[in-house]
Amino acid sequence: MVQIFGTLKNFDVKTAQRWFAERRIPVQFVDLKEKEISRGEFDSVVDALARDLGGRDVAIEEMVDKKSKDYASIAYLDDSEKADKLFENQLRLLKQPICRNGKTAATVGLAQKTWEGWK
Repeated sequence: MVQIFGTLKNFDVKTAQRWFAERRIPVQFVDLKEKEISRGEFDSVVDALARDLGGRDVAIEEMVDKKSKDYASIAYLDDSEKADKLFENQLRLLKQPICRNGKTAATVGLAQKTWEGWK
């Protein structure tokens, strides 16, 4: 089952929900305002992205919302500190939606081409 992490006010999250609904793919939506991503889920998403993107540091950088007004708080941190800061401030710093298909596949942002392979 596909999980979508995000907030209901985010337009990209709504687009992702609609995309999966139109294709009748069952999803579980997790509202980050109600329940943040657990450390295990966070690490699972980072690992899945790292396999596709070529490294953990690149995956963490991809997960950061560079348009966020809080981006400056993470932009100049050392790579080892970025993951912890991102985990602690999920609602303000994560790019949305985060979609996860099992433990081995994940995307950040709109990634319809990748989602096509999840059908």
